Amino acid sequence: MKYLLLGYTPTTAWDAATADTPSAEALAAFATYQRLEQELIAAGEFVASEGLGHPVVSTTVRRTADGVVATDGPFAELKEVLASFAVIEVTGHERAVEIAARIVEVLGEPIEIRPIMGADFTA
Repeated sequence: MKYLLLGYTPTTAWDAATADTPSAEALAAFATYQRLEQELIAAGEFVASEGLGHPVVSTTVRRTADGVVATDGPFAELKEVLASFAVIEVTGHERAVEIAARIVEVLGEPIEIRPIMGADFTA
């Protein structure tokens, strides 16, 4: 079954990690995450992973009474923003939780796990 892992981070942490000179702590956490990703690739559980652009360069498109409107910026003002995603294909929810827990241990930020609807989806 495939799962989407959504990584959230406070905007202040995002700004620090993506600065021209990221901190040694941020670089070490990213290196550890890359090793975990390599483990998942070797196990055949990794599908894809990407960091996302800063929320200030996002665009939100929504339907209003006046029609469809595109607005610069994120959907909502939040202290934590969606920073990355990964897609994994594992035997079940328990394994997805194990992997997300390892990512949280490394990066220190919350991970939301969402099943991807497909032929093997069960609610």
